[in-house]
Amino acid sequence: MKQAEINLTPAAIAQFAKKLKEANKQAVRLSLREAGCSGLEYVLDFEDKAETGDLAAEFDGLTIYIAEQFYDDAIKGLEIDYQEDMLSSSFVFNNPNKKGECGCGKSFTA
Repeated sequence: MKQAEINLTPAAIAQFAKKLKEANKQAVRLSLREAGCSGLEYVLDFEDKAETGDLAAEFDGLTIYIAEQFYDDAIKGLEIDYQEDMLSSSFVFNNPNKKGECGCGKSFTA
């Protein structure tokens, strides 16, 4: 399986590992869908195995699968962080391919 060039912060790795254990799944799937005012949004799912054509990234025993169709134009070089404050917590996507985003930050163009 081809390796994907993405990065996860230690906080993101820890949160994904926690969520996978709760869901009793083996890996995270990162994909995109058309949505919002800018065009694309990230989708995170939990999986047990790769699909045909997936790329993979490994982090301290954590596997992320990415559909190859999204990789080159919109995901390559992505960094995923997990941030918490007193009111909220969320995964944060720092994407070097992003050309613009909607006002609320939920969708982007690449």
